[in-house]
Amino acid sequence: MTVSRRVLLRTLLQGIGAGLVLGRSLQTVQGGRGDEAGQASGPLTVRVTRPFDAETPVREFASWLTPNERFFVRSHFGPPNADAVQPDVWRLTVKGLVKDGLSLNLKELRQFEEVTLTAVLQCSGNGRAHHRPKVPGVQWERGAVGNAQWTGVRLRDLLQRAGVKLQGLHVQFQGADRPALATVPLFTRSIPLAKALHPDTLLAYEMNGRPLPLLHGAPLRVITPGWMAESCMKWLAEITVRADETPGYYMQQAYRIPETSIHPSSGLPGTAMVPVERMLVKSLIAAPAEGDTVRKGPVTIQGVAWAGEAPVAKVEVSCDDGYTWEQARVIGEEQPYAWRQWRYIWNARTTGPTAILCRAMDARGERQPETSPWNPGGFLWNGWDRLSVTVAA
Repeated sequence: MTVSRRVLLRTLLQGIGAGLVLGRSLQTVQGGRGDEAGQASGPLTVRVTRPFDAETPVREFASWLTPNERFFVRSHFGPPNADAVQPDVWRLTVKGLVKDGLSLNLKELRQFEEVTLTAVLQCSGNGRAHHRPKVPGVQWERGAVGNAQWTGVRLRDLLQRAGVKLQGLHVQFQGADRPALATVPLFTRSIPLAKALHPDTLLAYEMNGRPLPLLHGAPLRVITPGWMAESCMKWLAEITVRADETPGYYMQQAYRIPETSIHPSSGLPGTAMVPVERMLVKSLIAAPAEGDTVRKGPVTIQGVAWAGEAPVAKVEVSCDDGYTWEQARVIGEEQPYAWRQWRYIWNARTTGPTAILCRAMDARGERQPETSPWNPGGFLWNGWDRLSVTVAA
């Protein structure tokens, strides 16, 4: 069977035709010669081809829900061997500091109460390309984020069924994906028990009302609403209750930030590093786009804003490079963890190049800063969003 790279990529992103993701077909998508980092591939902008890491063009954020095929993709090793996630062989185990271990197939898992919520999912490195000085890692710009509807069961219900022992304070996740080399550590992460027991922390098997696509973690992934996506383990296979935080590279070295701000030249010794967890308040401009030409008169500026576990209180827009700010109109119904769309009508009067900026504030009073504090991992960028347009007569 001969399948074009573009058709195969679209099929993977939409979660259709599982047979196409087996063996060599999957390798073609992740490492073929047709795409270079930074080049658009269908609805996404590819940053890394192997493993496949791609972000959503921000123009797509004009819609409240981000469609599955336009949702950013991030993984460390790529999807697991397809045999490991077939419904008839896949099982989820719950073990460690529990009274009764569990081993569930997908049908048994779905016997727990089903819940649905809408939440933003954002890579911790979203915006890494804006940090100065630059830091290593995938050079995400603005689109490693999306807003989707997730359906699954509460992690809390499984832990209560298993019975967490008093010593259990952390919940560790392990996916079915594996590195190509045995010397590379597994991607293993944990979250505090309090977050695991929160009623909104889910084990999701549907995304936007459809079965979870393979590239987004099928058959099951963790959703920790309001927290960054490194805790939202894909291809979930094992849950282990522990007394301590997970050891290993991806918990103790990667995805950690300084507890207090540091200067790039100060070095790390003596600076406490803590895990990346909750999202920060942030807003983006979806339209117009960078470099657009607009006519004098009314110009509609629109975008999205989110604040993790807190509601968005307001969004402000500047059309004179930050000298003055006006409040935008936040539209749509507020839902916990979801982003809010916003709109502002700018009366463009002066021809020539103009910088448009936006910033948000959440209900706790936290404001989106002009620039984010530098950190060696390039995480949690939430500086003002900025673009340039030209006003024509």
